[in-house]
Amino acid sequence: MNIHRRWRLVPSLLVVAAFAVPALAQQPAPESSTPAAAPPAASQKPAAPPKMSKRKSATAPGRAAGGAKPTLLGQYGEWGAYFASPGGKKICFAVAKPTSAETNPPHRSRDPSYMFISTRPADKVSNEVSIIIGYPFKPNSDATLAVGSTSFDLYTQQDGAWIKNLTEEAHMVEAMRAGQSAVVKGTSSRGTRSTDTYSLRGLAQALDRAERECK
Repeated sequence: MNIHRRWRLVPSLLVVAAFAVPALAQQPAPESSTPAAAPPAASQKPAAPPKMSKRKSATAPGRAAGGAKPTLLGQYGEWGAYFASPGGKKICFAVAKPTSAETNPPHRSRDPSYMFISTRPADKVSNEVSIIIGYPFKPNSDATLAVGSTSFDLYTQQDGAWIKNLTEEAHMVEAMRAGQSAVVKGTSSRGTRSTDTYSLRGLAQALDRAERECK
């Protein structure tokens, strides 16, 4: 398992809680309130799992903005393109929430789930995919992200998931750019299985806009 980027944007990802767009409305109350997972690190390989930070109900743009107020660059279909400069380091990202979310057993409530794809020039990171699932994952479990018939294994930590094999990340992003939907599946620490479907409408345009901002 390659996790050399698994520490970076949170602990301060929850600071901006007053930021919202229609595509990123809050979901029901959580299955369990837990600390949030730290997204992957860009330029270092920690010897231990990433540190967690507590969160209540930060919005998706605020969570991805690293403690600085995010600025909306444009809304493209289901995806918003943003930039922020936490600590003076510019971050550009595309973010969306699922267009449908199912649990088994059904009707299990949880925190908001969403996906963001970030570019951080200072860390030499481009198009890093991070998924927040809205509950603590079952310990030592993997999740999956599927685009059409192609499935990618995801490493999980608390409520976060990232590509397990970093060499496949560019392939995954290209598949998402060309695809219609992405389906994320995982299992919570309580055994609840979730299936979140993300529309990919507008993703390519949102990523292009974010990339132009962070060139």
